[in-house]
Amino acid sequence: MTDFDIVGPDAIASGRATDAYFERTETTLRHAGRNPTVVAEVTADQFPDGDYELLAGVRDAVHLLEDLPVDVDAVPAGRLFDGGPVMRIEGNYLDFARYETSLLGFLSHASGVATAALDVRRAAPESSVLSFGARHVHPSIAGMVERSALLAGLDGFSHVAAGDVLGREAGGTMPHALVICFGRGNQEDAWEAFDEAVPEDVPRVALCDTYSDEKDEALRAARTLGDRLDSIRLDTTSSRRGDFRHILRETRWELDVNGFEDVDLFVSGGLGPADLRHLREYADGFGVGGYVSNADPVDFALDIVEIEGEPAAKRGKLSGAKEVYRTADGGHHVGLRGKAGPEDGEALLQPVLRDGDLVVDFDLSLDAGIDRAGEDAARTGYGDEFEA
Repeated sequence: MTDFDIVGPDAIASGRATDAYFERTETTLRHAGRNPTVVAEVTADQFPDGDYELLAGVRDAVHLLEDLPVDVDAVPAGRLFDGGPVMRIEGNYLDFARYETSLLGFLSHASGVATAALDVRRAAPESSVLSFGARHVHPSIAGMVERSALLAGLDGFSHVAAGDVLGREAGGTMPHALVICFGRGNQEDAWEAFDEAVPEDVPRVALCDTYSDEKDEALRAARTLGDRLDSIRLDTTSSRRGDFRHILRETRWELDVNGFEDVDLFVSGGLGPADLRHLREYADGFGVGGYVSNADPVDFALDIVEIEGEPAAKRGKLSGAKEVYRTADGGHHVGLRGKAGPEDGEALLQPVLRDGDLVVDFDLSLDAGIDRAGEDAARTGYGDEFEA
C-alpha cells in the first residue's frame, strides 16, 4: 500500500501497469511454446471521415517501448490524424504484449486533451489562452495535461509541478481566497499586497469580482495600481453572470472612459470554445479549465494486423500493415504498406525505434510538437469555422 493511489513509473516501465488478461496471455503462449512475429497497429478509426484529432502522448509511448526488441513507426506528436494507424509495432508478440494497456493510455488520454485544447485555441486565435484545468484531474497526470495543452498551442498553464516536469514556468495571479483573507471592502489592500510581494516579472492581474460589481472592482483596482496594473481578471460564477458578454463590454467601456485603455480583460470560469467565440471581442485573454483537462480520451485500440508475414486481423478490423498520408490539400489517406500512396502524399508514419533503439531524427521535443501542431492545423484547415 502507498499513501496515494498512484501507479508509479517503475510499475509502468516494468509492464506491471497492465490488464490482467495480458498476464494470462503470456502464461498461455509460453505454455504452448508460441511467440509469433507480428505487426500491430494503434488506431482510433480505420477510414478517414473528416473528424480530425490531434496526436499527443507520443513521447511517453516511445519511451515505454524503448529498449524492447521491437521496431516502431509513429506519427509525430502534434500531427492531426483521421483514420488509419498512428503507431505500428513489429516484433515477437511476447516482447511487447503486456505494455499495451499503458501504451494506449498514454496516447488516448493525451490526444483527447490536446484535441480539446486545439478546439479552444482555434476558437480565439488572437487571444492569450491559458490552461487552468489541472485542479480537475488527478495530480499525477498534471504534466500530461499541460504538455498536451501547450502542444495544441495554448500560451501557458498554471500547475507549478507540471512546469518542473516540462521545463516551463507556470503562470498565475491570485484566487478569490487571497482577496477574502483581507476582508470585505478591503480589496485594495489585497491588490496592493500582491503588487508589493510578488516578483517584478509576474504580471499584475487583479481579480475583480469577489464582493461587488465587476465594473466597480475593476475601476478600483485600476485606480489602486495605476500603471503597474496589466489586466483585470473576471472569474464570475455562472450563477451570477447574467449576460457575461455585456458585463465585459461595460467593464471595457468604463476602463477606457476613465483612462485605463491599456488594462486588459482576462476571463476564466467554466469556459469552452463557444464561450471564447462569444466573448473574444471584449476579452484579451482566457483561462480554460475543465473543457481541456476533462476531455474524453481518444478511443485508441491496438490490433494485430499481420502474423508471420501474413495479413491477419479480427472481425471488424482491416488486415495488413498500412501507411497513412497527408496530401497537399490537407487530406488524410490510408493505404497498404508497399503499395503506391497518393501522388502528392506525405507519409506520416516515421521510424521511431529499431530493435529498441531510438532513431535520432525522430524529434520528441515539446517545441517541435508545438510547431507541427500549428503547421498541420493550418494545412488541414482544422477549425477554420472558428476564425473571426
